[in-house]
Amino acid sequence: MRRNWWTEVTLDTLPTPCYVIDEERLEENLKLLHALSEETGAKILLAEKAFSCFPYYPMARKYLSGASASGLFEAKLSAEKLGKQTHVFSPAYREDEWKELLLYADHLVFNSLTQLRVFGSRAKAAGKSVALRINPEHSTQQEPIYDPCALYSRLGVTKSVFDRDASLKDRALLDGLHFHTLCEQGADALAETLEAVEENWKELLSSVQWINFGGGHHITKKGYDLPLLKKCISRMQERYGLTVYLEPGEAVALNAGYLVTKVIDLVENGKRIAILDASAACHMPDVLEMPYVPPLRDAGGPGERAYSCLLGGPTCLASDVIGEYSFDQELKAGDRLVFEDMAIYTMVKNNTFNGMKLPAIAGMDRRGECVLLKEFGYSDFLDRLG
Repeated sequence: MRRNWWTEVTLDTLPTPCYVIDEERLEENLKLLHALSEETGAKILLAEKAFSCFPYYPMARKYLSGASASGLFEAKLSAEKLGKQTHVFSPAYREDEWKELLLYADHLVFNSLTQLRVFGSRAKAAGKSVALRINPEHSTQQEPIYDPCALYSRLGVTKSVFDRDASLKDRALLDGLHFHTLCEQGADALAETLEAVEENWKELLSSVQWINFGGGHHITKKGYDLPLLKKCISRMQERYGLTVYLEPGEAVALNAGYLVTKVIDLVENGKRIAILDASAACHMPDVLEMPYVPPLRDAGGPGERAYSCLLGGPTCLASDVIGEYSFDQELKAGDRLVFEDMAIYTMVKNNTFNGMKLPAIAGMDRRGECVLLKEFGYSDFLDRLG
């Protein structure tokens, strides 16, 4: 039986703040994705922009076809630590990084016809697979900050631009097409998007070998419509003979991590406010960017339990507030709290604003025992600045 790790095993010995990767839950997600790949023939890639905790790449290697990278450093990480296919997309590649990038990338996706012309022939000469990112021009979400199909988006080539500017030589370079329009969405949004892709890009779909559905698919979330996703995959396979890739990041590590933090002080200004040693601005930036209130173990929403309290970070940013929660007992300095779903977009986006110490990183095995993987100190702050 799995032990209650947060009270019986390691909570009192972990440094705070500390990210904890739940190995068991991570593998559950990977197994589900692998089963989808086995059943449909689709290739599943790890989107490193969401989860790059490479000590767990050996586990991912058993279940995934490779990784998708956003540039040179992620591509190198994929090649060195995962060792399978590496797909790369960047809105614009740098000439001074191109030669090294070719050492690690297997598939290269270009964001414009200009970039395709500058780099595409060289990629082909190096034996790489070449693709174009298209803009389906069909929004399925309400958050403009995460919508690549929003007005004036810089991401992906529109059909009108392609029809106007693409030459026969440009078309001949293409092995694949890529689109990425979703963010924490279900298969219904993908099905809608595929309708738009087929309506505008049918001719090109018939001339390439593969298509990448991008990321943002909430595949491992409870209630996700897997049968509809499978239909979307088979639709592209059967109609156009395409190999289908998906590059989820969140689905790989959904609910597979925690952030352990400690209450430093409590203040009052109309409401009770706890100041933690973890910061929304520094250690969980999506809380402010999305925005959203992350789940907190053994707590409820405002007013659901006896004592409500705002939780905030220790930086000078006035908006460094994680959210309001309620508890069975009043919080006090020294109490430890455990935020859930903290594996994704945390370690990859954290920062040292105000000289904040980066959270340690720990791994929790199936027995509930933790191993400290990494701690950070002053030198890590210093090295970023000069």
